[in-house]
Amino acid sequence: MKQRIDVIDKVLNACYQHNPDALFIMSLMHQYEERGSLSRKQLEGLFLKAQKVKDMPPNWLATLEATILKMPVREKAAATLANTKQEEPSKEAQLIDQLLAKYPQHKAVLLLQQKLHKHHSLTPPEQTELERLARLLLKD
Repeated sequence: MKQRIDVIDKVLNACYQHNPDALFIMSLMHQYEERGSLSRKQLEGLFLKAQKVKDMPPNWLATLEATILKMPVREKAAATLANTKQEEPSKEAQLIDQLLAKYPQHKAVLLLQQKLHKHHSLTPPEQTELERLARLLLKD
């Protein structure tokens, strides 16, 4: 049976020996003992601290860096999707703008515009009503 060398534990211990008062290292050690793992961000923080230790073996740093690079990167892509939706006006927004250009005080259209500005999508009955108003009022 092959035993794996726990490099993360060794790096944690070496950082602790270098500075026993470091709260960050102590909290990482506690969490590593409790859960048996650390998150990517925690390992990146440990790597930055370990680089400052003068007598840290370079192979431990390389192994820690390789471990970090193997872990998945979690990105919040939903925020960029919301921004792209705001940039290009929807069909409903264009209809509302056309209607308000011709009838700036139309109460129903103003209500639908307010709902769209609050980043709510229109319900199917509201979309039908908007299309009906557009057919009636924008006959040109």
